[in-house]
Amino acid sequence: MMQITEKDLLEKLKINFGYDSFRLEQKSIIENILAKKDTLVIMPTGGGKSICFQLPSLFFERITLVISPLIALMKDQVDSLKANGIPSTYYNSSQSSEEQQQVFDAIANKSIKLLYVAPESLPLLQNVLNQNYISCVAIDEAHCISSWGHDFRPSYKQLAFLKKTLPETPIVALTATADKATQEDILEQLAIPNTTRFVSSFNRENIALEVRPANDRVKQIIKFINERSDDSGIIYCLSRKATEQLASKLKQNGIDAKAYHAGLNFDERAKTQEDFIKDDTQIICATIAFGMGIDKSNVRWVIHYNMPKNIEGYYQEIGRAGRDGLPSKALLFHSYADVIQLRQFIANTGNREVQEAKLDRMKQFSEATVCRRKILLSYFGELIEENCGNCDVCKNPPKFFDGTVIAQKALSAIYRLQQKEAMGTVIDVIRGAKNAAVYDKNYQTLKTYGVGSDTSWQHWQHYIIQLINQGYCQVAFHLNNVLQLTEFSKKVLFEGEKVQLTTPIEVKKEIKTILKEKKSKKLTSDTLFERLRKLRYRIAQEEDIAAYLVFSDATLKELENERPQTDNEFLAISGVGQRKLEVYGGEFMEEIKTFINEKKRGRKDTTLETLQLYKEGFTIDEIADKRNLKAQTIFLHLSKLYLEGKDVSLDEFIEVDTLKLITNAKKVLKNETTLKPYFEFLGEKVPYEQIRIGLTILQKKR
Repeated sequence: MMQITEKDLLEKLKINFGYDSFRLEQKSIIENILAKKDTLVIMPTGGGKSICFQLPSLFFERITLVISPLIALMKDQVDSLKANGIPSTYYNSSQSSEEQQQVFDAIANKSIKLLYVAPESLPLLQNVLNQNYISCVAIDEAHCISSWGHDFRPSYKQLAFLKKTLPETPIVALTATADKATQEDILEQLAIPNTTRFVSSFNRENIALEVRPANDRVKQIIKFINERSDDSGIIYCLSRKATEQLASKLKQNGIDAKAYHAGLNFDERAKTQEDFIKDDTQIICATIAFGMGIDKSNVRWVIHYNMPKNIEGYYQEIGRAGRDGLPSKALLFHSYADVIQLRQFIANTGNREVQEAKLDRMKQFSEATVCRRKILLSYFGELIEENCGNCDVCKNPPKFFDGTVIAQKALSAIYRLQQKEAMGTVIDVIRGAKNAAVYDKNYQTLKTYGVGSDTSWQHWQHYIIQLINQGYCQVAFHLNNVLQLTEFSKKVLFEGEKVQLTTPIEVKKEIKTILKEKKSKKLTSDTLFERLRKLRYRIAQEEDIAAYLVFSDATLKELENERPQTDNEFLAISGVGQRKLEVYGGEFMEEIKTFINEKKRGRKDTTLETLQLYKEGFTIDEIADKRNLKAQTIFLHLSKLYLEGKDVSLDEFIEVDTLKLITNAKKVLKNETTLKPYFEFLGEKVPYEQIRIGLTILQKKR
């Protein structure tokens, strides 16, 4: 076993990831991997699974091979590692032969720590799949290997050969969701039966759970989004058509949304995904093809427009909200029609009985009148004694009333319709509807016709679903979903049994008012968090990376609360490592100081103080020292002053030859405004600061 102390682990954790302590079972998992033992990690999304194999890679002599199902996200995963100062790359079929050779060279000379690859590309790595090059193999999204799971990928089936090829190399399988049957299947498929298992708590306490009836879903969603106008979110739909229709309706209401589904071409999908990751698109309406492997930490909510087919999928999808641990929301719309549609899907799949049982559990969760988190956690074998206090049932316990008369009316109608009609027609008859479905069959002559005309259609739907759940009637799915009576029905109809029902929860519709309020609020919003978020977005645009790779929302919140103004104070913030302090610390601390000074003295322009010292002949370093700022920040001030036409010369800060290089690069890159393409075009030899100065000079000349 490698002699690595806890101090060594914590030091790497802080320097490279910015955290002072481990979460959940991270430390034990890392120690197990460093001891070269096979490891199964079941940890909720946002729990820090990636660190479990990324941190050990820093101690291994050779590379850690990471198998991931999504080629489109490998660049973002590698960008994230590089942002933390960890040399990494990926290998896939989209790369040129020259790029692929560079990967092999990096493996050979041990200049990278992690290599990401899709399972389909493994045959192309035969020459390096040996213990001379690989110290560890991590299989991300490991549930994809199991046909018992919710997202089976045939390409994962080939991975059993890894243990035979690398018998002394630790295999690490990681996933956010796997019930006991799926866990067993993962270990069997990977040929690692004696693996140490680490199953963390599935309880994501920061995610508020809510289920609503799917009445006027679009209006409800618009209202929901307008109440959270600055937040990113994902809306999951069952069909491609639904994603496009919903995105279109949201756009018509002034909401920034795009559709994502497998029917789009690769470039469209990649662009949509990239825009969402980089905060250029606020909301994605997607099929379940979207979201796996996305580490975007500032997704504040997830909506299910339709009910998922099982709890594993639901749990995986809601886990894409609140990865940073901040309060987030999961809203599920539940409809009877969804259940029927999902049963039809399942009828044509393998493992039909298992899939139907899982759908039933999902349905029970949606229709629950007890703490939803208890139901969710118990599914994964985790029991909690107390109610969670952060789901809709806990916050607004359902009100029960004596619904015996309502039950008698509904069951009587089913009986008089000879148990040959589905719920819609049953409700139409009870309410006395005057439509073709009723009149063509002379149902208006039945004794129960119109006996419930004083109750709305939605309320009757709510009550009948409860009667189904309580076993007083049932759906005959094999007979076009007609409602039929059960053995319990006669107890209500003939034996006087009492029935308890709940009152539907009404959702108010005040969309226009809320929209106006949010617009006015947005105009006056000037918090430090908003300032830091705008700064983060600008930096991310310049470096062509996702905003959350600069800092997460949780880190920005802590910066807002603590307001650090020295390197040591900044480094003490969770999520700030040594590299991020060096790269971003100056600008963020300057923004914090500016905000504090503006609040104290009114909105005084801090760049004017820099201008005064510059006119007095002080050097950049002297100005930075006097103002207790980074030299990088002083350059930002001078660039701003230069563009405003102030008496500032930037030419003295850049060599003529360097400016020529940037000028030539601009001719090739044309309208490119971000810094990273220039940095890469110039062979990573010209610093970002010099590129920024050069582009500022060229902008002014133009």
